[in-house]
Amino acid sequence: MTSSRRTRGLALAGVLLLVLASCTDGFGGLKLRIAAGNAGGVYDTLAQTLATAWQSGLDIDRPQVLQTQGSPDNVAKVLAGQADVAFVAADVAADQYRNNPGLAALARIHDDYLHLVVRRDSDIQSVGQLHGRRIAVGSQASGVEYIAERLLDVANLTSSVAKRRLDLDQSVAALLNGEVDAFIWSGGLPTPKLAGANLRNALRLLDIGGLMPKMQAISPVYGTATIPASTYNQLLPVTTLVVPNFLVVPKSMRDDVAEALVRGLFDARPQLAEANPAALSIDVHPGIETQPIPLHPGALRYYRAQKT
Repeated sequence: MTSSRRTRGLALAGVLLLVLASCTDGFGGLKLRIAAGNAGGVYDTLAQTLATAWQSGLDIDRPQVLQTQGSPDNVAKVLAGQADVAFVAADVAADQYRNNPGLAALARIHDDYLHLVVRRDSDIQSVGQLHGRRIAVGSQASGVEYIAERLLDVANLTSSVAKRRLDLDQSVAALLNGEVDAFIWSGGLPTPKLAGANLRNALRLLDIGGLMPKMQAISPVYGTATIPASTYNQLLPVTTLVVPNFLVVPKSMRDDVAEALVRGLFDARPQLAEANPAALSIDVHPGIETQPIPLHPGALRYYRAQKT
């Protein structure tokens, strides 16, 4: 072999080794921050599980899970560069995207159902009868408060109720103690806190079907759903609002990172479902339904490989 051929052969071998190394390298230096929610909430529980899955699947340091006030706070952190991935309700994401198109979606994850809750022995039978009452509307700056304010507005109740900003545990306690007459909650079915044996006979859900046309006029992400009577031991099913949840990232995220995160999400479905039943609905096919937030190109590459 001539010297020039030998040189070209060694150079080719070197390039091949570099290509193979790049194919087998993980994302070793990648640092991720996940904006979740309140400690112990659904977002936080799923984020903790997902952080562990991404750590092993991507061979990186365990992502930092940021406890936040909820969806509005989470989106703000992503747009400000203070978080790399965020759990966010679709209505909040859609509104923010209109003002700042720097967001992209990895996946639609699970859906939340709006719960309008009163005591079972209450005389309140309809939304209109909340006039002049005390209502817990979720913790301050949370996704629950975001949707509760819209509901009260379309029901013409904004100025005629006394609002209290309480989280779910506080709302339940306040209702049972007579400190509020109703509370609003948005969560999966069933929400474990509300499905406990000690509450199943103490609480009652109000039907909001009559308000759904106005709510859907506000945002196209809102859907209509039924909460079966059996979910919370109710006498009748109720019509309510359902809103999806998304995983969002900055549009500037590298394509290979976004693709790996989506792959890790779906690979971790068994662990996520074990952590919280809401994750049972996580699936590749509905995962692509993130309108009006566009899928990140890396996420789209993953879904196309799955032929979805």
